[in-house]
Amino acid sequence: MDKEFQKLLSKFVKSALKEDVGNGDVTSLSTIKKTQQSKATFLVKEPCVIAGIELAAFICYEVDPNLQCTWYINDGDTIEAKMEIGTITGSTHKILIAERLVLNCMQRMSGIASETAHLVRMIAPYGTKLLDTRKTTPNNRILEKWAVRIGGGLNHRMGLYDQILIKDNHIAASGGITNALNSCHDYLLKKKLDIPVIIEVKDQEEFELVVDNSFVTRVLLDNFSPEKIKSIVEVNKGRKLLEVSGGICEKNIIKFAETGVDYVSVGYITHHIESIDISLKIK
Repeated sequence: MDKEFQKLLSKFVKSALKEDVGNGDVTSLSTIKKTQQSKATFLVKEPCVIAGIELAAFICYEVDPNLQCTWYINDGDTIEAKMEIGTITGSTHKILIAERLVLNCMQRMSGIASETAHLVRMIAPYGTKLLDTRKTTPNNRILEKWAVRIGGGLNHRMGLYDQILIKDNHIAASGGITNALNSCHDYLLKKKLDIPVIIEVKDQEEFELVVDNSFVTRVLLDNFSPEKIKSIVEVNKGRKLLEVSGGICEKNIIKFAETGVDYVSVGYITHHIESIDISLKIK
C-alpha cells in the first residue's frame, strides 16, 4: 500500500467515522465501562472470496492504534461458510466504534471480489481479461475497485483524470469521430501527456477511421453483438487492443470472451452486487 493510497484511505475512514460516530457512541458510553477490554471474533456466514482484511486492520488502527487484529486468512482467499477468520482485541468501546464500518466495507468488498473471481474464472480459458467501470458508489470507489483487484479483475480507470476515454457523447459534441481524434492528438502533444487513449466506435466504418492512429491504445466496442465483434476482430488483425461492453453479465460473458477480444468490461460487479454476510461477535 503506497503513501498516496494510504492518504486516500485515511480520508475515507475519517469521513466515515465522523458520519457514524458524531459526538460519541452514546449506547456504549451509557452501558459499558470505559476501561473494559474485550475480544471479538469475525465470522463469515457464507462461501466467498474474502476482501477487506487489510482495510479492516487499517480502520481499527485509525480508530485506536492499541486495537490488535489477528487474521487467519488473507485478502483473496476462498472462504467456506461459518468460518472464523480473525479477531480484534482491545478497548470494548473502540471495538464497537470500528465494528460497523469494518463490516460494511468487508461485506461489500467481499461481494464484489467473489463475483469478480467467478467471472474471471469463466473467461480465463479464452485469454480475455475482466475490467470494471466508473459505475461505482460515490466516495467509495477506491474500495470497490480494490475489491475488483482482489478478485482477480483489472481496473478500467480510476476516474476522468488518468485515461482518455472518448465515448459517443464526446464524439457527438466534438462534431464527429475524426474531429475528436484530431483534437485529442493535439491535446496530447500540447500537454506532453503519455496516458492511455481509448475510443468507442459504433460500427466497422468508424473502426477503420480509428485503427491506424498510433496514439490510440484501445478500441471500445459498446453494445456490439458477438457476431459483429468477430468481424471487427478479423479486420483488426491484432493492430489494436479490443474491449467490449454493454449489458455483459454471467449469462452471456462467455459468448463475448470467445470472440477473441482482449477485454470485457462489466459494470454490475460494482453497482449491482450482493454483500456477503459477515458478523463480529464479542465473546
